[in-house]
Amino acid sequence: MAIGFGIIGCGMIAGFHCRAISDVRGAKLVGCFDMVPAAAGRLAEQTGAKAYGTLKKMLADEAIDVVTIGTPSGAHMEPAVAAARAGKHVIVEKPLEITLRRCDRIINECQKAGVVLATIFPSRFHGSSIEVKRAVDRGRFGRLTVGDAIVKWYRTQEYYDSGAWRGTWELDGGGALMNQAIHSVDLLSWLMGPVAEIRAQMALQAHKRIAVEDTAMATLRFANGALGIIEASTAIYPGYLKRIEIHGSTGSAIMEEEDIIKWDFAKRQARDAAIEKKMAEKTRGGGGAADPAAIGHHGHARQFQDVVKAIKKGASPAIDGPEGRRSVEIILGIYKAAETGRAVKLPLASDPILKARKQGVSG
Repeated sequence: MAIGFGIIGCGMIAGFHCRAISDVRGAKLVGCFDMVPAAAGRLAEQTGAKAYGTLKKMLADEAIDVVTIGTPSGAHMEPAVAAARAGKHVIVEKPLEITLRRCDRIINECQKAGVVLATIFPSRFHGSSIEVKRAVDRGRFGRLTVGDAIVKWYRTQEYYDSGAWRGTWELDGGGALMNQAIHSVDLLSWLMGPVAEIRAQMALQAHKRIAVEDTAMATLRFANGALGIIEASTAIYPGYLKRIEIHGSTGSAIMEEEDIIKWDFAKRQARDAAIEKKMAEKTRGGGGAADPAAIGHHGHARQFQDVVKAIKKGASPAIDGPEGRRSVEIILGIYKAAETGRAVKLPLASDPILKARKQGVSG
């Protein structure tokens, strides 16, 4: 019997969820809900799913086993908690939430209900990411020395003006870091290990009528002693492919979007030739560098398949609640370091009190 999916939040990302669900073996889209009934109606008409008038009615439908949440970032907790209490498995779009307290509430409610919780980070399911992670785990880099995440993207003013929640601390949770670069923050920490200390600066440089940053830079010290950099911006025309660089004493690898563009190790292995051949045939796209809709849904589909597998086996998915929480903590640490001008150590004892949430970011 197919596992039934329900979608909460019928904005742009819901279309990617729909396409991903259609590609997953053993999954079926059953219904959708949005606080704006017309949005749910449009999605239902496009997909053949049922539009529910209230969230309560959707969660009462026994045909729905798992819900995906694509509401604005700062409105993830309430539907996630309601779904968990209704016995539904929960998949939450990045970020898991915008504060640690709200992340922890989701995690705790899902644990209490005994339901699967996953945070969407499709970049981890790309073949290039898996290859680099395998090399890290096998010690091919030697001692890890430097890890960088570079996201030099472009968003128009119209993008921020298109939704009242965009560019707000209350619902976006932040700017270029929390909304766009969080995928790369997640990848970097997955590959390099825990972040121990952060120093940072941020600014609002090229956009108007938003309260959050469009540019941020942070230097990191990882728990293993390696150093690193996170650069994030939506103010760089025309927007460039995001990069992850992993360097060590015996190897280096660089990824651009889904492609590996550098693969250099002191000791060659048989698999290296196949990876280099694939590098020569790369067919990368824009990856959202200038257009938020210019992404594929294949990463989502692979992650949804992983969640279906976890549900059937009674196991944890690859990216569960605590994994999703980690990138939020790093970004909140960056915000705190930028605001205070001082080093911030992780893990954070609690949510940092950010003056920027009240005052906005000056550029």
